[in-house]
Amino acid sequence: MQIDYNKIGLKCGLEVHQQLDTLKLFCNCPSVLRNDSSDFTIKRKLHAVAGESGEVDVAAKYQTSLKKNFIYEGYSDTTCLVELDESPPYNINKEALKTAVQISELLNAKIFQIAQIMRKTVVDGSNTSGFQRTVLIAHDGFIQTAEGKVKIDSICLEEDSARIISQNENESIYRLDRLGIPLIEISTSPDIKTPSQAKEVALHIGKTLRSFKVKRGIGTIRQDVNVSIKKGERVEIKGVQALDLISKTVELEAARQLNIISSGKKVSSEVRKALINGETNFLRPMPGAARMYPETDLPLLKISREFINEAKKNLPKLKDELEKELEKKGLNKEMINLLLNEGKIEDFKDLLKISNNPNLVAKILLVWPKEISTRKKIPEEKISELLNLDSLEFVLQSVKEKKISESHLKHILEKIANGESPEKAILIEKHDENSTEEIVLKIIKENPGLSVNAYMGIVMKELKGKISGNEAINIIKKYVKE
Repeated sequence: MQIDYNKIGLKCGLEVHQQLDTLKLFCNCPSVLRNDSSDFTIKRKLHAVAGESGEVDVAAKYQTSLKKNFIYEGYSDTTCLVELDESPPYNINKEALKTAVQISELLNAKIFQIAQIMRKTVVDGSNTSGFQRTVLIAHDGFIQTAEGKVKIDSICLEEDSARIISQNENESIYRLDRLGIPLIEISTSPDIKTPSQAKEVALHIGKTLRSFKVKRGIGTIRQDVNVSIKKGERVEIKGVQALDLISKTVELEAARQLNIISSGKKVSSEVRKALINGETNFLRPMPGAARMYPETDLPLLKISREFINEAKKNLPKLKDELEKELEKKGLNKEMINLLLNEGKIEDFKDLLKISNNPNLVAKILLVWPKEISTRKKIPEEKISELLNLDSLEFVLQSVKEKKISESHLKHILEKIANGESPEKAILIEKHDENSTEEIVLKIIKENPGLSVNAYMGIVMKELKGKISGNEAINIIKKYVKE
């Protein structure tokens, strides 16, 4: 059924939550997710409390009525008393705050210079304290779309929830590794009038966020969608993971509300869970303002004009600008997307200061480590740890100083990935010209009829980096005609 969204009075707003790649928001624990066995567990029961208005929020009442037990898994080296709600929070992380201010600037928002950190009642077990800390950083921003301006109502900085591991009717098990990771929350006004505009807004916000030091991968960015139509009610749809699903989710929710109204029934204002096919199911009642109250363990947050001006000096370029800049350097689309998607732009710029060869830098940063990981069956995480920025800078500097040639680079990276130090890895054993040619000639005689490329592979394997690719190909072509 084709829907006239203007006729049915579609109103839609987005809430985009993105994890920042810093230490946790109110303590100094690392923001890392773990899959190893926990060191300890604690057990809690949570109870709803009255908000600033003196009332208990309806959603909190509902969660309390389930009377569930909550188990929390923690680690002795990456979990602290703040996450256990056994110690007051530290002052807000300055790096996360700076990022929030910079994002606010790029979204044309007005920054609050004095803000009250608040507690938001959350008794579904996802926080040991029964509340989530959140602070309003900026308001009244906007973005331009093909279908008109969409206002940004608010930009908040808050702590992420604990990670659900398993649950049943009586008990939920959470892990504390995710609890406290800084989240930036960007909420638009209900100015979005079509499903396609909803997707465009999400893409614009996503591009802005990816210009900063943010977490990457599944679950690091989450979109909630608010939808209503004439004679309907606002429905909040939680957890639309894929950008491509946003327009479909809006379309299906508008159709669902339209069908309810057409049948003479009343649409309920509620929170619904997004499913992978764009449909939704009931999650809980719609929360209200009664769940908010001031954080009593922290002072007012003061964002000085000096702090704002310093943040504005270092605003990153947006993705579109970076793409054009990288194209001018001679990188192809595939390499540009790899750099952007893996968050390696700053590393790329650092290495480019040593080697003015963008394609070579991109290869040693992105392509060769993946090839080595696949061939050697070493996890990419381990490869990244060994082939870190310091190691890559060292080998590129060695090329610049003519201690090694570019043709030896891949072999040297493999040696470092096998555990050798960069200093030892660049010590390439040289064959004298006559003995090298004798070895190549012997390989050709023992393997008659092969192509130049086939001989090349055998020679490079036999000599294991002791000869450059150019040297090998020149000798082979003396004896093998294509």
